[in-house]
Amino acid sequence: MRFDLEEISAVCALHPLIMNRSFHASRCLRGIGSTTRCANGLVVQTVHRSTPVTIALAIGHDPEPRFAEKGSSMIRYVGIDLHKRLLVACIVDEQGNVVATPRIEEVTRASVEQFCNEYLRSEDEVVLEVTTHVWAVVRLIQPHVSKVVVSNPITTKAIADAKIKTDKVDATVLAHLLRLDFLPTVWAPDEALSKLRELTSRRSRLVGTRTKLCNRIRTCLAMRLLDCPHDIPSAKGREWLQQVELDEDARHLVDSDLRLLDGVEQELAFLDKRLAQRVYEDKRVKLLMTLPGVSQNVAQAVVASIGEIDRFASPEKLASYFGLIPSTRQSASKCYHGNITKAGRVEARVALVQAAQCVRTDLGPLGYYFNKIKRRKCHNVAVVAVARKLAILCWHMLKTGLPYRYAKPTSVEAKLSKLRVAGSGQKRKSGVAKGQDPRTMRTKEEQHFKWTPALSTVLAKEGLDPPSAPKAGELKVLQNTKTMAYFESLQQETKRARRQKKATPETARSTATPISSIDEWKG
Repeated sequence: MRFDLEEISAVCALHPLIMNRSFHASRCLRGIGSTTRCANGLVVQTVHRSTPVTIALAIGHDPEPRFAEKGSSMIRYVGIDLHKRLLVACIVDEQGNVVATPRIEEVTRASVEQFCNEYLRSEDEVVLEVTTHVWAVVRLIQPHVSKVVVSNPITTKAIADAKIKTDKVDATVLAHLLRLDFLPTVWAPDEALSKLRELTSRRSRLVGTRTKLCNRIRTCLAMRLLDCPHDIPSAKGREWLQQVELDEDARHLVDSDLRLLDGVEQELAFLDKRLAQRVYEDKRVKLLMTLPGVSQNVAQAVVASIGEIDRFASPEKLASYFGLIPSTRQSASKCYHGNITKAGRVEARVALVQAAQCVRTDLGPLGYYFNKIKRRKCHNVAVVAVARKLAILCWHMLKTGLPYRYAKPTSVEAKLSKLRVAGSGQKRKSGVAKGQDPRTMRTKEEQHFKWTPALSTVLAKEGLDPPSAPKAGELKVLQNTKTMAYFESLQQETKRARRQKKATPETARSTATPISSIDEWKG
């Protein structure tokens, strides 16, 4: 099959990825416009633009001519280079001939609809690169064409890196890559998931703004050799800031940041309530909240990033999507593993890392694994390693629909109850019935203890299935890590001592027993 690419605005440079194919690149450069068919079905064609001649390769499988369903019109391929206020498109036919290169100077809903009505057909296939507002444009284009593809710009650049880069060039390259079926695509979320991603991203940015304001206040204090011993947003921290002596300029800066901090915390509280109402009925969020350190905010960020768990074939694929796997540089017999790749969505990776910080006090296998890595390496390495473990556990739990079997019942009960109250406003009545004396229902010894229900009981109250039984190999690991006793305590109701209230000086004097003599005091 012969491709006529004389109208292409610029050409793709020869990339090292091409050298991995089963052909020698130098044999393909026989002349301008020549076409070479390789043994593996790839087609290589040399193209040029002007003098001096620029030579490059257009690669892809040799597709059979495809025709649209109605009539005999052939499928056209539309590449769109989308900007915030500009849209440049290139339409090519089945043979690679450029049909049109429309351009929109202002990207609005009306202008996109007009572009679809004038240039697009029902049998066309459209490709765009990921941008901020790409999904809004995709939803406007989808009713007018047969297929809309969104490509990964990082991988697309690795495949086709042009010597001359313009908007028209980018649109043309996208159209030809789609025509040759050599385009790296991304998964398209639905509208509901896109809105959830927008809300979770907004919350992470608000938390970042709150952190910046707290750091700015501490910087202002440090410049005056002062340091707040409490958390800035806490009541004690604010009380300390109001009582500390500051000069006029410093007081103005601190009060200004505190007012901004109040506004950010108010917006965070409103957004948390809105998110809780949205994700309360989602069973996936409740499942992930059974993991140690995973709160409602972490669970909803992970669910928003994953979307459909079926698109990940293995837990390692999910960990790679979150960017929690080490980078690899391998050549011949040498292999180097470096820092994590940090690919994928930042919100989910940051959330899992924050959740891993709380695992160090866990009594189950995750806590043992954290402290084991910490003794061998360091704290930060252990945090990232546990974050990857959490990602793997998320894959298994979402696949099976079963909760974490080593979850702490009191922690799970508190987290799910908080989500239920924030999401639905339902509060369960606790304590004894009206008119009954709690002291007569329990013995004097039992009044000093509190009963903790079994894990299966807590999960059943929130509508979750009980965890599955561990396999023989897992039981052996529990014995080796000395966590078998903790696992057995989760299967039955246990009692624990109630927390004693700290006695204030007033209550201590009122409850003190009077001393009648020196001998009684000494005794």
